[in-house]
Amino acid sequence: MEKSQEKSRSLFAEAKKLIPGGVNSPVRACAAVGGEPRFILSARGAYLTDVDGNQYLDYVGSWGPLILGHADPAVIAAVAEAAERGTSFGAPTEAEIVLARLLVTCVPSMDMVRLVSSGTEAAMSAVRLARGATGRDLVIKFTGCYHGHSDSLLVEAGSGVATLGIPGSPGVPQAIASLTLSLPYNDPEAVSRAMETYGDRVACIIVEPVAGNMGVVPPEPGFLEHLRSVCDRFGTLLVFDEVITGFRLSLGGAQALYKITPDLTCLGKIIGGGLPMGAYGGRRDLMEKIAPAGPVYQAGTLSGNPLAVAAGIAAVGQLIRNGEPFYRELSRKAEVLVAGVGKAAEKHGITACANRVGSMSTLFFAPGPVKNYTDAKTSDTKAYGHYFRLMTRAGFNFAPSQFEALFVSGAHTDDDIEKTIAAADRAFAEMAKG
Repeated sequence: MEKSQEKSRSLFAEAKKLIPGGVNSPVRACAAVGGEPRFILSARGAYLTDVDGNQYLDYVGSWGPLILGHADPAVIAAVAEAAERGTSFGAPTEAEIVLARLLVTCVPSMDMVRLVSSGTEAAMSAVRLARGATGRDLVIKFTGCYHGHSDSLLVEAGSGVATLGIPGSPGVPQAIASLTLSLPYNDPEAVSRAMETYGDRVACIIVEPVAGNMGVVPPEPGFLEHLRSVCDRFGTLLVFDEVITGFRLSLGGAQALYKITPDLTCLGKIIGGGLPMGAYGGRRDLMEKIAPAGPVYQAGTLSGNPLAVAAGIAAVGQLIRNGEPFYRELSRKAEVLVAGVGKAAEKHGITACANRVGSMSTLFFAPGPVKNYTDAKTSDTKAYGHYFRLMTRAGFNFAPSQFEALFVSGAHTDDDIEKTIAAADRAFAEMAKG
């Protein structure tokens, strides 16, 4: 049954008069899936409610941060208590030390950490630090990996850039883009060739240890190990962008899961408990090069904002207390979901394959396997759009892009998972009719 979207449509029309494209982040416009955005009124647990009163079982989780579910009571209470004391001071607070201690305790590579306001800031700042520390200019990234929208990293990026079909972005000077080398993900030979040619000029290799912005693509065995080895050989810094995977795959992120120690790590999403937050950290000798301790400048008026810090302490604190059993349970639910949806697709003759790592997954409408961005781009985006619309009508909220992840949270129940598999089965049956 088609859900009413009268109020959402009216709000979207009004928003387009005031906000570019009607949205404050491009993929939210839903153009890639042949629809318009639903404007959200509220959310709790695993469910969203839009302004038209429609309820959706949510697998976006604000694009990953809400691992505990929407409006987690402890997080809400912490934010409310912090707000009573003031929303921003532009001065240090004790809570910043508490959150920093939680982060450096959990993340293997971190001796010190700097709080910022977004993942984009974290990645941009980590790259600046790498250049400042090494005295080199070049950066290696991987095609389809997205590290935020800073100029030097918006080269062959995935995520919204892939969804909208934008090859790069006007406004990024060629002189800046030329300092970034983009290589195929999961291709150690390409990395070796590039480093043999440019290694003594490469400040850092930045990578999503599990790609999440071309859809979920895990590292092939030996790939991350090769990056660590080649960086050591050439004196290049290895930067893990764990904005998505940090505290998502384990308390120590992907680096703990795969037992690889980067020189610098970028965090975001979960560490803010649903509020704007990012961080970057690493070895003490590197982090002490950041102003005011050292010469590499980075600053932010709202860095360490007391509301975001309070939310982060509440969220990360719960994850620490719940420990690995929590992550095993999330992974189990995601495994059941992916297996059930995959079986339903096969039953109805739908060409699809799935990648999953822990509680994050992507169903690609492609024969697979999907090991890199070239493979991901073989996906039938029209088929994904059809699937998205059918699932939306059935009361499920998925990312409005083939090239994003699905997230299971602690608020999802086994019944929610079974309802999703049943709805996917019905959607695939409808799609099979042609």
